[in-house]
Amino acid sequence: MPNGKKKLNFRIIAILELVLIMILLTGYVFLLAFGQKEAPVQTVPTNADFKDPQIGGEERVRPIIEKEEIYYSLDGKKILLSDPTFGQIYIPVYENVPACSYDLSAMVHRNGYSFYTDNGSVVSKFGIDISAHQNTIDWKKVADAGVEFAIIRSAYRTYGGGELKADPKFKENIEGALANGIEVGVYVYSQAISVQEAIDEADFVLNQIKNYNITYPVVFDWEIVFDDAARTDKVSVETLTDSSISFCERIKGAGYRPMIYQNKRTSLLKLDLPRLQDYDFWLAEWNDGPTYYYNYQMWQYTEKGKIPGIEGNVDLNMCFENVVQ
Repeated sequence: MPNGKKKLNFRIIAILELVLIMILLTGYVFLLAFGQKEAPVQTVPTNADFKDPQIGGEERVRPIIEKEEIYYSLDGKKILLSDPTFGQIYIPVYENVPACSYDLSAMVHRNGYSFYTDNGSVVSKFGIDISAHQNTIDWKKVADAGVEFAIIRSAYRTYGGGELKADPKFKENIEGALANGIEVGVYVYSQAISVQEAIDEADFVLNQIKNYNITYPVVFDWEIVFDDAARTDKVSVETLTDSSISFCERIKGAGYRPMIYQNKRTSLLKLDLPRLQDYDFWLAEWNDGPTYYYNYQMWQYTEKGKIPGIEGNVDLNMCFENVVQ
């Protein structure tokens, strides 16, 4: 092929390659400028997005659990515990969880009863918590003994099959207490393993109490079952905390004051306490004086109390603050 013809062909190929490159570059720039769709805006769901069916004549909404990555502040102090394997162990103290503010030297203990005083005067309220295990109660004798409030078990969930049942003595107990001038709250013995089960428990108790004057809290009492296999054995810290929040929000949404009941050790090891700051806490610690580091509004100080009108032992409590409705 003559040299002139070769040079012409090379020029044509070079021009074609240049045109192709320009077309590709133009298409790429166009895609960058106009081809990407705007990402959808992520919105936080509200209670209105989770309307439940009519329950007991009321419309209740599903609690929303808002979560964010939280880095808790620690103040360098230590909570010391005894462990059967490791002996003494410690947990760092949360700076952003309020510490107990009570003057423990103001505790007075007389004849098996405990009181909190201020300048020599008793300022705590004296109460009991009961269930069908106390059998038939003579509520007049209980009132005459000076009991000011009773937290009554309304329902319980079985730890094996997970059945949710009413306490067989609930109606008798709540009506007997109210008829004798004793203020009442209620608790659910929970074995919830999910948020939905906690909501179901809240709805169950709300239907039970709607016709009664409940002036003390409605309590979420989730307990670990010792010495036996239970459906709750592997519930995570997150699930238990979420369930506690869901129960409390459901109760609060119905106009009652929610509360969480827990013992010292389970509270420290099984609850994400910084996420539970919006709810009152009922401490179970059976001692002459509480050693729990953080704040609480009620204290269950013995399970071996004696009260006229009640056969056998009964839990005794003091209420430090005004937690009535």
